[in-house]
Amino acid sequence: MCSPLGRLDALRPHEKAPLTDTAPAAEAFLLERLRAMSPSAKLELVRRLNRGLVGMSVAGIRSRHGALDERELGLRVAALRLPRETMVRVFGWDPQREGY
Repeated sequence: MCSPLGRLDALRPHEKAPLTDTAPAAEAFLLERLRAMSPSAKLELVRRLNRGLVGMSVAGIRSRHGALDERELGLRVAALRLPRETMVRVFGWDPQREGY
């Protein structure tokens, strides 16, 4: 079963996905800025984006399930990013049964 976020494995980093809602000049500017960044600045950007993603995941989980202990909250966050089989094998927690 794929994650509720969609088929992430279908993304191919070597294929250019057009920014269909962005003006070509804005896309060119964005790409120019990204190419000019140092590797460490790019890594920091990815770290911040991931932190934001986790924050939004936590907010969504809390809105659906209310107050949870830290372990269950962590399991539900992980279940949004990891395959069901991994969650069951590694953590003994089935997101299909428990919910996301």
